[in-house]
Amino acid sequence: MNKLKIDKIYLTSVILLTVVGFFIFSSASLGLLARNGASFQSVALSQSAGLILGIISFYIMSKINYKILRKNAFYILIGAICINLLLFVPGLSFDHGGASRWINLGFTTFQPSEFLKIAFIIYFAAWLSGLKEKIGEFKFGIIPYMVIVGILGILLMIQSDTDTFVVIATTGLIMLFIAGGKIKHILMLCGLGIILLFTLVLVRPYIMQRVMTFFNHGVDTQGAGYQIQQSLIAIGSGKIVGRGFGQSVQKFNYLPEPIGDSIFAVGAEEFGFIGSIVLIGLFLFFFTKSMKISVRSPDYFGGLTAIGIAILILIESFMNISSMLGLIPLSGMPLLFVSHGGTALIITLAATGIIANISKYQVNQ
Repeated sequence: MNKLKIDKIYLTSVILLTVVGFFIFSSASLGLLARNGASFQSVALSQSAGLILGIISFYIMSKINYKILRKNAFYILIGAICINLLLFVPGLSFDHGGASRWINLGFTTFQPSEFLKIAFIIYFAAWLSGLKEKIGEFKFGIIPYMVIVGILGILLMIQSDTDTFVVIATTGLIMLFIAGGKIKHILMLCGLGIILLFTLVLVRPYIMQRVMTFFNHGVDTQGAGYQIQQSLIAIGSGKIVGRGFGQSVQKFNYLPEPIGDSIFAVGAEEFGFIGSIVLIGLFLFFFTKSMKISVRSPDYFGGLTAIGIAILILIESFMNISSMLGLIPLSGMPLLFVSHGGTALIITLAATGIIANISKYQVNQ
């Protein structure tokens, strides 16, 4: 076993994603400078602070033995749920885009659902590893999954955070399958998931609007279809090699959320098809290396935690990219390592720090 150093190749993948992400963000944020100089300064400061705190978080989590997380998995999950409940304290939460997902502390804001995602992975990995011989049984695999995801789902639905619920549910389902869940049970859950999503489409107007726009991008080009239209224009304008760093046109008064949901489109416009493939390749590089660390983990909990975090990061990031390409309905998911959002960056780097710690103990095969 290697008990001394972080896996160098894995560390390289995290560094590359962080540097490239901040590089793209820096260019995308220039669009705010033209719209509102004060806003640009505020965003640049908060993202820089998020990056610094994220690096510190990575370092701390890479030093904490991951086995401590297993011992405290239940308390970590309860803590994350309690933090999310703060959204219902009058005066603490604030709305953005019609949803109350942020807590305002006066000097800064943060999104508590980011904590919930990682807490879920740690707790579910601990549960699965503790009952690995019985996971194939309905009452030890499917029932716990449905109870945990159901509780978190109710909490997230109240926040109108459907996208985070989908990410958590999908990540948990894949973890359950890897841990030994029976295929017939997995298929049953997939069926229930499809029914639930269909129900949400019917009862949540904003989800229905996304779906309708997905099937016809030309609908309401100045309203619901505006973002995807501008995104496709930006991506198409990048062609093979892009316009060049800082040369995006769409980020100036055209693309909504050029440093948020739409940041991939800005990157594709400036760095073209080649740059887009490089960015996607970096995510896949990170994922494959995390998978190797998972396989070589000395215990079940470490392996499931590593692969759970890697799956979550890949799903969330590819949801963002796919929605900007018009391959799936628009989502509110950020492009991790790239999009504006100090909480997401800090938690993402902290989570990758957990994998870094697991890599110290991997068994060479």
